[in-house]
Amino acid sequence: LHLLSRRQRQMCIRDRIKMEENILNNIIRKKFSEIDLHDPFFDSLKRDYPGFDDWFGRKKDEPAFAQYENANLIGLLYLKMEYQCVNDVEPNIHAERILKVGTFKIEAHGTKMGEQFIKIIMDYAINEAVDVCYVTIYEKHSSLISLVQKFGFEQYGVKGEGAQRENVYLKKMGIITGEINKDFPYVDMSTAKKYLLSIYPKYHSIMFPGSILTTENKSIIKDVSYTNSIHKIYVCSMDGVENLNYGDIVVLYRTGEDGRSAEYSSVVTSICVVEDVKTQGEFGSFDEFYNYASKYSVFDKKDLRYWYNKGRCKAIKMTYNGALRKRIVRHDLIEEIGLDRDSYWGFFKLNDSQFFEIARRGSVMHLLKR
Repeated sequence: LHLLSRRQRQMCIRDRIKMEENILNNIIRKKFSEIDLHDPFFDSLKRDYPGFDDWFGRKKDEPAFAQYENANLIGLLYLKMEYQCVNDVEPNIHAERILKVGTFKIEAHGTKMGEQFIKIIMDYAINEAVDVCYVTIYEKHSSLISLVQKFGFEQYGVKGEGAQRENVYLKKMGIITGEINKDFPYVDMSTAKKYLLSIYPKYHSIMFPGSILTTENKSIIKDVSYTNSIHKIYVCSMDGVENLNYGDIVVLYRTGEDGRSAEYSSVVTSICVVEDVKTQGEFGSFDEFYNYASKYSVFDKKDLRYWYNKGRCKAIKMTYNGALRKRIVRHDLIEEIGLDRDSYWGFFKLNDSQFFEIARRGSVMHLLKR
């Protein structure tokens, strides 16, 4: 891309944004009545759950999250709030606010799609201030079980008997285990260092579309969840990022827009947690580097080859824990929160008071745990 003209680069970026939107913006919140029950996608659900057709019909006015690929239904998620006690599982679940993952099916196309649904579940749970989430899964669905266990759902009990017996997996919200994925979406503050990491707008809008926020008080489920996967890989050559460690916290800083003052168009947008950082020397070849970085990266193969050929590149893998509900501009970061105007704003360390003030103003304090 660096060899193309400015106009060509902009066209490439627009095309890539459109491609990513086609891939990621395909989870649609719609009523059951708007979903075709005769779609072959439902065949296995009809076999596993006697009376599924009647249940589906009774839900006609309720919303679900449906995912499509080339107009074909490939995923469905239904969430339901329950209160005080769930008595049709053993042992019963007792909590003030309980989120039931009522239907959760995805076609086997890899892990990213499943993570998008996990992100929706967690965003919904945070928005509704639930105490626990639970899902029932037949033992034969091993890949789905592995997915929910990866993100903190633990086997709790059972529901039903005989051929209808399912295992119950439950996640207690707000619990910190020290494992980043299991703790998601919460951020463990106990030993974490905090940093600011900058990203150009053209990459930020593809990689973190849920962080393109307005200051209006809109539903986080409608405005944040749909286009986000949990894991991200960002590639850069900035000095210092190789010193990031597992569990460190990164505040994403979207740099200024062309033709506008950075003072009011550069903003912090998101909170992420570092899983791993790999330097170029850890890869034996470009193919090894590409295979690692491409899965969750904003960059295509040409971009990644450019970074690899440039040398000294680093790949930062992180979880995308939350979008700030209110963006904070560079002016306020400097004049009101105390960030150093003369620092190199590509990457630098934040002190605790600066980080907490960013989290407070961005309305994400509820994600922080000690």
